[in-house]
Amino acid sequence: MAKKEVKATEEKKKEVKTVKKTQAEEKIAAKAATEKKVAPKKLTAEKTTEKTVEKTAEKTSGKKAAAKPEKKIAEKKVSVKKPSEKKVPEIEPDKKIAEAPEIAEGDLKFDVTPVNSVLFVASEANPYLGSGGLADVIGSLPKTLAANGKYDVRVVMPLYGDISDKYRSQMRFLMNFNVPLAWRNQYCGVFTLKADGVTFYFIDNEYYFKRSGLYGFYDDGERFAYFSKAALEMMVHLDYYPEILHCHDWQAALSVIFLKTLYANRYGYDHIKALFTIHNIEYQGKYGYDCLGDLFGLPESVKPALDYNGCLNLMKGAIQFSDRFSTVSRMYANEIKNPFFAHGLQYVICENEFKLTGILNGIDETVYNPETDEKLFRNYSADDTSGKAVCKKELQKMLGLPEKDDAPLISIISRLVPAKGIDLVKCVIEELLAENVQVVILGKGEGNYEDYFRMLADRYSGKCRAIIAYNKDLASKIYSASDIFLMPSKQEPCGLSQMIACRYGAVPVVRATGGLFDSISPYNNDMRNGGNGFVFGNYNAHEMLYVIKDAVYTYGNKDEWRGIVKRAMTSDFSWEKSSGEYEKLYDNMLGEIR
Repeated sequence: MAKKEVKATEEKKKEVKTVKKTQAEEKIAAKAATEKKVAPKKLTAEKTTEKTVEKTAEKTSGKKAAAKPEKKIAEKKVSVKKPSEKKVPEIEPDKKIAEAPEIAEGDLKFDVTPVNSVLFVASEANPYLGSGGLADVIGSLPKTLAANGKYDVRVVMPLYGDISDKYRSQMRFLMNFNVPLAWRNQYCGVFTLKADGVTFYFIDNEYYFKRSGLYGFYDDGERFAYFSKAALEMMVHLDYYPEILHCHDWQAALSVIFLKTLYANRYGYDHIKALFTIHNIEYQGKYGYDCLGDLFGLPESVKPALDYNGCLNLMKGAIQFSDRFSTVSRMYANEIKNPFFAHGLQYVICENEFKLTGILNGIDETVYNPETDEKLFRNYSADDTSGKAVCKKELQKMLGLPEKDDAPLISIISRLVPAKGIDLVKCVIEELLAENVQVVILGKGEGNYEDYFRMLADRYSGKCRAIIAYNKDLASKIYSASDIFLMPSKQEPCGLSQMIACRYGAVPVVRATGGLFDSISPYNNDMRNGGNGFVFGNYNAHEMLYVIKDAVYTYGNKDEWRGIVKRAMTSDFSWEKSSGEYEKLYDNMLGEIR
């Protein structure tokens, strides 16, 4: 028992010592913690120096204890002093604005590329090279669209050998690559220039395009198949993929067909929408079945879309494959559903009527402007037409006609072919020349018409002149000198001559067809209180003659005539109106994929 009690007593003493030791350690730890907390606060509040910190440490913990705090405090000293050394004085907002440099309004310039792009694919364009109305459209519409600023507008056309050095010297070489076309692998060079906000690309291949003239060659099918393929291949090398591919007439029809077949699932091409515009449905691009693979490089599966009346019809294929297609006037869009106007394509037109639009062309009013046209004998305007009388007198002198003011000068500026109504003119022109009139004819065409008008000018030398030629300078002089402009077309998709005649104050006499119907409102109606010209409806020579005589009679009433002339000269045929309609069409097409 004694041993057990001694052992218990010793264990109890040990426990007491352990408790006391633990309590002592806790007190020391608490004291150290207090010193740690107090020291930084004192330093921060009083911003103590290194010397002051050392004295405080000595008083608190003695010399040995001072070593540890001194090290810690020295570290703290660095972190405490850094903010005070890098402190930046605040600047009042008003002061900041006052000190900022002033920026002039024109100093900030942003070159912003429009989100959407349209690439025109066409076989001709003014001023580079053209043969008719298509070149006028491609020379004017892209320029106006670019000026509107909503679309990035570009044009691709062949680099013909007839393009003058004046324009070639402005071109810059971009690149070259090979174009695969069926079993062929042809060189392609791309030249470019920028004019009036429009980027033009010229496809260079001398084998196909270094010739005199644009069309009428035995290999036109191959030439324009190559051009259409090159326009698409070019996109890869430029890294440029437009939202809209706007193709014109049969020469560019294969661009639409290739896009929707060979290129349909390729990266970059799959989002492109195709618009195909018909400028004249008479020329369709017809080829034999053997051309499908051998010439165009298209698979047999595409044949049904191009097959029409026993041949491959490129225009038909473009209508089938395009997202939308259009014509160059509202009336013509309705007319081509009729066999008389459609030249065999009425069935495919009617099948695809849901995607057909008619938009009337315009003219470049900066080019056709009697106030600034340097080719005229005297400039004039709608408000002051006195210069027009001078132009008439000078043209009469030039052509050897009597200088008569009381006789209206009637002009015809046209291709001499039946489609332009020349057969109607031939039928009744001698009856017309029996009146107090003068007639001037300018143009080229079928040999029988050229010979007839030469003979007529010889027989009626005091009243008629025939110039068998194309002459732009003389055309402007005739427009400005004419009182009446005759345009009796059998069919006219749009027509520009009647618009140009209006600009120069030559009152048009036209047949109500296509663009003539859309652009000329008849003065010779029951009201006779408006209109910018005279119109007849049936394709009949004597109905035409009756309306011409009505215009001649009205010419005798000078006040009445001046009103018609002013309405004609102030008619809005600008591209601004037409380009707005094209923009709506583009927006509508893009809306289908958004």
